[in-house]
Amino acid sequence: MNLTKSFLSALVVGGTLSLSAQNIKYEEYTLDNGMHVILHEDRSTPIVAVTIMYHVGSKNENPERTGFAHFFEHLLFEGSENIARGEFDKHIEKAGGTLNANTSNDRTFYHEILPSNELKLGLWLESERLLHAKVETIGIETQREVVKEEKRQRVDNQPYGSFISEIMKRAYTVHPYRWPVIGAMEHLDAATEEDYVGFYKTYYVPNNAVLSIAGDIDIKQTKQWIKEYFGSIPKGNPVPKVSIVEPPLKGEIRDTIYDNITLPAVMQAYRIPAQGTPDYYAVDMLAQVMSQGESSRLTKRLVSETQVAQFVGAFPFGLEDPGLTITFGLANDGVDPMEVEKLMNEEFEKVKSDLITELEFEKLMNQIEANFVSSNSSMVGIAESLANYHMYFGNANLINKEIERYRKVTREDIQRVAKQYFHKDNRITLYYLPKAETAE
Repeated sequence: MNLTKSFLSALVVGGTLSLSAQNIKYEEYTLDNGMHVILHEDRSTPIVAVTIMYHVGSKNENPERTGFAHFFEHLLFEGSENIARGEFDKHIEKAGGTLNANTSNDRTFYHEILPSNELKLGLWLESERLLHAKVETIGIETQREVVKEEKRQRVDNQPYGSFISEIMKRAYTVHPYRWPVIGAMEHLDAATEEDYVGFYKTYYVPNNAVLSIAGDIDIKQTKQWIKEYFGSIPKGNPVPKVSIVEPPLKGEIRDTIYDNITLPAVMQAYRIPAQGTPDYYAVDMLAQVMSQGESSRLTKRLVSETQVAQFVGAFPFGLEDPGLTITFGLANDGVDPMEVEKLMNEEFEKVKSDLITELEFEKLMNQIEANFVSSNSSMVGIAESLANYHMYFGNANLINKEIERYRKVTREDIQRVAKQYFHKDNRITLYYLPKAETAE
């Protein structure tokens, strides 16, 4: 097994919101039932992305019924009153399109990519998912087994696969970020059909959704079809909001995880502000200084110069409520993970004591500008970014303007957030060690 690939697959769980590749033009409005609609017209290729984002993620779950948000991502492909079981995907495939969905701590996102002359098909399918989904025993039982198999493959049998869940349950004590998005299988088993129906009726309502469409569309015609397919869907009750505030850490939390691995690893997490806050951008830029590219500080010191680590990284796990920056180092064979941790911490201390160089800062801004140019290169990416920006910040135009928030960050800001957030008392440190070492 390629350890690098398997380790990375366990880490790819979050990141910053996309920056805009160019000035993205769009129209937005809200239906009477509360559904927000965002439309971006691009006639360059004859395709269209039909997406819908629901403001429900794992943080909205009952602590005794975790995993529901992710479970519904699967369940709502089962069919509806007008779509037979197993036929949802086939409609898209016959039209020459593709479809997918994903769930995070904060939202659930569905999308279809279709030839533009099949726009009505995408609208119909998503309206069926919203209004007429079948939440019944046969589909529930089928998807329970699908989710269990996914957990076995992606978490239980994946080297370092439990990393995120082990970090989160130590970083949070009262906030619902403390449980994993995939949830607890015993909670799914214990849930009744009534539990599932209740979750669907609470969160899958138009006033909790953003319909975002990008591609080869006629805006006027699209608005008419949206009204036809979604306008008559009744508005739901006000959706419950999460108001729990996680208290500060009272000191470093350290622990050891024994896993089916051959190389030890050091995982660290620092509590940081919520995405979209001014300090979040400085934290994001600090992570890029530390780990983006071969000349980044962690990579240069631990991989190239000392060769104590096979690879290292740092990324902000940006969340709607205060999140984490996660740093990690996979030790080379025969290297004590304590040495990896020591050098990682030393590099962060250097940023606190001295400003990053003007050359580093210039390179960093160039990287951000490059991301600005290259991001949102696909229609589904544009549709998702527009929905994200509206859902989290109430401002879809951040797809064009978020770059300005990065430009406001100074070298002094990066040094300040390093001091403020990246210290021992605000840190979780985990050692991942081979199970064989438990006998020693």
